[in-house]
Amino acid sequence: MPAKQVLIVEDERPIREMIAFGLKRAGFEVREAEDCRAARAALADTRPDLVLVDWMLPDMSGLELTRALKRDRETRELPVIMLTARAEEGDKVAGLEGGADDYVTKPFSPRELLARIRSVLRRSTGGQQPATAAEAAPGTGRTA
Repeated sequence: MPAKQVLIVEDERPIREMIAFGLKRAGFEVREAEDCRAARAALADTRPDLVLVDWMLPDMSGLELTRALKRDRETRELPVIMLTARAEEGDKVAGLEGGADDYVTKPFSPRELLARIRSVLRRSTGGQQPATAAEAAPGTGRTA
């Protein structure tokens, strides 16, 4: 089974690169976009399995991008996790009601983020585990 692909939409390069590093180590294929325009171009090129999007982006809010993705017939089923510094209850509710499948606030735990990505992917694929380096090694019952 091919690796699951995650599109990271984050304008802060150090954060984007740190997330990408962790996801690649976990066996994911990663694409990166620094703003909504780049994200739309990436989505037009190849459809990822999940989009990880910051709320506060330079050209358009990540919430607006999420709403647009959920309105579009081609992308409405695409899982979206918002990753943002906006931690107020109202922001979380707005993000989830705007179409995000999960909401993670900064600062965040890389382990928790990875667990949430796997959880959203599991729900979006009908319970099938995503293909990552943490899959059970054949014949051992243990993780690789």
